[in-house]
Amino acid sequence: MRLKSAIWVAAYLRRCQTEGIFGAVRKRGAEEAGAVFVKVALMDGNAMLYAPAPQTAYDDSRPAERVFAAMSPEPVPEQKVEERLAKELRFDPDAWIVETEDRAGRHFLDLAKA
Repeated sequence: MRLKSAIWVAAYLRRCQTEGIFGAVRKRGAEEAGAVFVKVALMDGNAMLYAPAPQTAYDDSRPAERVFAAMSPEPVPEQKVEERLAKELRFDPDAWIVETEDRAGRHFLDLAKA
């Protein structure tokens, strides 16, 4: 059984906080099962965006963990990330947006499962 989005986001932000990374919820989505998008601002005008991985990345039809995919292999200008987020919100108004700031680009999404 997968954690509710609200619980997962709270745990993810706590993980970031323990590593000294500022993070905040920019947009609160559906409490139970809203998709979560994570923006990592590199504080140089660039950012990375991590989105829920496509269903084909999962082994089961109903996965127990969250898997993320980088929207681009390299950092892009923050404006491009913002445009993509706006597009995603038009498609899914129940989505969450979480933003962190880290010059090194750490995101811990490979550790944030459940």
